[in-house]
Amino acid sequence: MDKKIGLCWIKDDFRINRNPALCEATKNHEQVVAFYLYKKSKFEKQEAQKWWVSNSLNLFKKKLNDFNINLQIVKTNTYKEFFDQLFLRKDYAIYWNKIYEPNYLKFDKYLEKNFFEKKIKFKIFKGNILNEIDEIKKGDGTPFKVFTPYWRNAEKYFIEKVPSNSKKVSRCKKINSYFKSTINEKEILPQKNWYKKFENYWTPSEEEAIKELKKFIKERIANYSENRNFPSIIGTSKLSPYIKHGHIHVETIWDECKKIRNKGINKFLAEIGWREFNHSLINYFPHMLNENYSKKFDKFPWRKNSKFLYAWKNGLTGYPIVDAGMRELRHTGWMHNRVRMIVGSFLVKHLLIDWKNGETHFRNCLLDYSEANNVAGWQWVAGCGADAAPYFRIFNPILQGEKFDKDGKYVRKWVPEIKNIPNKFIHKPWEFNNDLNFKIGKDYPSPIVIHETARNEALNAFKKIK
Repeated sequence: MDKKIGLCWIKDDFRINRNPALCEATKNHEQVVAFYLYKKSKFEKQEAQKWWVSNSLNLFKKKLNDFNINLQIVKTNTYKEFFDQLFLRKDYAIYWNKIYEPNYLKFDKYLEKNFFEKKIKFKIFKGNILNEIDEIKKGDGTPFKVFTPYWRNAEKYFIEKVPSNSKKVSRCKKINSYFKSTINEKEILPQKNWYKKFENYWTPSEEEAIKELKKFIKERIANYSENRNFPSIIGTSKLSPYIKHGHIHVETIWDECKKIRNKGINKFLAEIGWREFNHSLINYFPHMLNENYSKKFDKFPWRKNSKFLYAWKNGLTGYPIVDAGMRELRHTGWMHNRVRMIVGSFLVKHLLIDWKNGETHFRNCLLDYSEANNVAGWQWVAGCGADAAPYFRIFNPILQGEKFDKDGKYVRKWVPEIKNIPNKFIHKPWEFNNDLNFKIGKDYPSPIVIHETARNEALNAFKKIK
């Protein structure tokens, strides 16, 4: 075994199983230190994730202690600043798993060059993804821009691969520390304790991720194709925060799903495929991280309306299905996927507010925020992304509520002001006017826009960029 210290850079890798970087470090070194780099600026607009990361570090640190691996948290202004100091030392070898965001992959190249030149042993591994980004292309070598053919090829490619070797993490000889200046995970928590309610819904650990996966497969996956659309029932996996932060590897999800046969599996795995497709898109078309994928939308007549944006963010639009979704997000750090589409469509097509405002708000509030999924999802809703919903497809929030929350169970949970309104009016409470105890505009907001008018204005706006 190498007598040098083995360093393992933990990013979105809060797991023991299928963690190739950690496995390689413990295989090659008697003493291993895992470290997490906390760059404050990265989380300035990701407040909810501070809670998730802080708790993940706390629980993962305890788990690594069982293997005599110390997990240290190092605060840094920039990753480059940290590694430029680390390059000065030669008493270690270092390992890490990839993150498939353009800036991370670009920085990997910088690290490769410097570690190689300085003759410091390093190794980079495939991250939490089924296929590497550059493995799935069209026959002519260009990237896919449409999901269905992408996933058809990606799924076939993965099936035909030699199965990955899921090695085990080995127990090491105890080492107290490697880095002198470290912080406690509690220092990462948001200053305002609005996040405390998350504790009622989530436990950010590998054990919880595996438990949720098995429960989903046993109880819900058979009816996933249908039930995933109804926010009042638990029909989805709710694994997205665990996947984002690497508490579970997507290969583990694949393996567990393939052990059984039913109609829900392919639909669910296609959602894993959608995540992979989004990571492919942002790497081949990185301009979409900050701009419209479709350049014609650069001329779209977006409106700036702080009053409407505030009402949308705080669930005060007067449309119950929209308001319920936004309040669920604020309260739990998560939102049902069907409702994400509804609230997104409402912002960009009813209010004509630039999708970037919604993307920024979701980034700040979602525990499962992923750069690829969030940007691609918002551009899909807005109609300006690759393989996007056409702009003229405008969700009617009343009909969406009546179709997917027929009895109003979901909106009554998150919008208690209207809990006593009959089902007939639950998604259009402004039409309910025969109750002296409920007054629209006082007990619950009047609609901030009228659907028919807003729809016509959106279609007229779209004509301007045709």
